[in-house]
Amino acid sequence: MQKLPNNIRFQVSGSFYLKDPESSELGKKILKHGIRMIDELGFDEFTFRKLGMEIGSNEASIYRYFESKYKFLIFLSSWYWAWMEYSLILALTNVNSPEKRLERAIALLAHEPNDNLDLEHFELEKLSRIVNSESSKSYLTKEVDEANNGGAFINYKQFVSRVSDIVKEINSRYKYPNMLISTVIEGIHLQRFFAEHLPRLTNKQKDNLYIQKFFTELVFKTIKG
Repeated sequence: MQKLPNNIRFQVSGSFYLKDPESSELGKKILKHGIRMIDELGFDEFTFRKLGMEIGSNEASIYRYFESKYKFLIFLSSWYWAWMEYSLILALTNVNSPEKRLERAIALLAHEPNDNLDLEHFELEKLSRIVNSESSKSYLTKEVDEANNGGAFINYKQFVSRVSDIVKEINSRYKYPNMLISTVIEGIHLQRFFAEHLPRLTNKQKDNLYIQKFFTELVFKTIKG
């Protein structure tokens, strides 16, 4: 298992935690077991009380790190998009063709990461599923403007912007690059969810690349007109 370099940390806005959970062993347990429980139970059924029982700590100790499970979800989602941007940068290194870079970006989005990296308290496969099925609850809420002003979605925006820049390289006259890429991301989330739970709303195929292929075709036909 490959270990992430010790000097790499992903920035999450301090507006969404009271104490950095990566700064202590208890905080890391909160992250690790919180991710596992949300993945298993779903965000609606997840509570800090249940998490405290799981990690052998009282509920109050978790509230010293996060004011609410809503802010905990924002933290996890923001961390995930910082990780995705890092992964995108690595995937595009030394790739000169903007078309090839865009193909790689779509491929990165279309596939769940595997846990071949030792990230200690972040299980990427489970976290990816949480972002896929639960992260919309962090912005489809009346508190979204306040969260946005606090920097909740800056890492997501940066990822969208980085891929949108590739679209503009391919066709500088295309008017809707951010709209296109954010639609692709949310569409991939929906299609992955449909494939698992509502297969008649998608076109699931034996070839596991079908989501990647569909969105690659959609994007290139759209921007090349």
